[in-house]
Amino acid sequence: MTPVPTTASTNAVGHRWAALVVLCFVQFMLVLDDNVVSVALPSMRDDLGFSTAGLAWVVNSYFLAFGGLLLLFGRMADLLGRRRVFLTGVALFGAASLVCGLAQEPWQLVAGRFVQGAGAAMASPAALALITLLFQDAEERARAFGIWGGIAGLGGTMGLVISGALTGLASWRWIFLINLPVALAAVLLLPRLVPESRAGRAIHLDVPGAVLGTGALVSLVYGLLRAGESNWQHMTAAGPLVLAVLLAVAFVAVEARTAEPLVPLSFLSLRFRAVANGSTLIFSAAMYAMAFLLMVHLQTVLGYRPLTAGLAYLPYGAGILTGMWLSSRAVVRLGVRPALVMSFLITAAGLLMLSGVAPSDGYASGVLPGMLVTSLGCGLSLPALTVAALTGTTEENAGLGSAVLSSVQQVGGAVGVAVLVALATRRSDALTAQHDPRHTATEGFSFALTVAAALLALGAVLIAALLGKNHRPPDSPAHG
Repeated sequence: MTPVPTTASTNAVGHRWAALVVLCFVQFMLVLDDNVVSVALPSMRDDLGFSTAGLAWVVNSYFLAFGGLLLLFGRMADLLGRRRVFLTGVALFGAASLVCGLAQEPWQLVAGRFVQGAGAAMASPAALALITLLFQDAEERARAFGIWGGIAGLGGTMGLVISGALTGLASWRWIFLINLPVALAAVLLLPRLVPESRAGRAIHLDVPGAVLGTGALVSLVYGLLRAGESNWQHMTAAGPLVLAVLLAVAFVAVEARTAEPLVPLSFLSLRFRAVANGSTLIFSAAMYAMAFLLMVHLQTVLGYRPLTAGLAYLPYGAGILTGMWLSSRAVVRLGVRPALVMSFLITAAGLLMLSGVAPSDGYASGVLPGMLVTSLGCGLSLPALTVAALTGTTEENAGLGSAVLSSVQQVGGAVGVAVLVALATRRSDALTAQHDPRHTATEGFSFALTVAAALLALGAVLIAALLGKNHRPPDSPAHG
């Protein structure tokens, strides 16, 4: 496979900030669809006749495809061309969004969501790989990742705001149809802004590794989602989780013996990158669960309408943007490790503040302070985690590094929702006999967010102890 230059041409350098804008808009759309359906689920149930179990798969099918297929498509981006895979994924995502918006039967919506997830799994790692290669200078790369990470965090938050607004004012169908202009603009504009890039030598796709790795991830995400619905001992959860472990063991064995593995074990052995991805797993678990639990708490305990609940998240977006603006400066001036420790502790403090929100609390005095602190910490964390996780990636493996990071984020989200929501539910159920429903729901919510805050504090300790003395971001993509 012949090399195709990514940043060598003058046009590529001149257009890279415009390309970043397009790529960030697409990432905003992809992350937004992680949770855009949360507020609209009751309306979908009423319009299409979903059962309770079936309704959960409107969310779960997206997680399943997105989290399960990332590694495969990330490696394909390195081999077949990052721009090509990105554009194919965006086009597929747009087509699936149209199917979701026009769905007349439950199965059509679930199938559309699965294909949306597959398109996102193609586009997201390819986009991040393009950014990695477009911005070679350390300070510019930190700034680009700051924008990227902040926009990703903002997309996760704004999904709830947009879902509440569109569902309350128009129809749930518009939460999917608004993706079409973004997808169309990206498909038309990006080929003019970014040249094609791929691995600079002949590489063959590791088919056994692809099958085993994808199977392990799909089984893991499916088992975690089923565990959240039932319990960890139920066969529908335990079976896929055991299968995921077996497939993962087989995957490691195959990769150790393959000349050109899908995920070289040496890629995962770099301590700096391994700790960064582990920290991302912890952070994603806490934040995905927080978003889910807080939205439920606002509507069921505090009595907010869908539109009001969505609008209540607007300050969270402002905090994300503020943290994003500060993050690249913190990484450049302090280094990755201090920036991450500080951001994790700020986020943990915000979660503890939110855990104390009682049924009688008002928005300004109860919800808003914790929301602002949490969002500031989140905005600080996401770009720094991206810089750390992509340390040492090169022209050969930028797509792989991006896919590993995105896969960790999705699996972390599935773990967080499955475990922390289950903890909240069981805590509430244990107190049902002694207290009224609002009090028991509040106790479960508080317990789960306290656990999430403890996880982030643990993450800060692990980063401080294990990340290493990387005082500044790497000067080149080949720096280890």
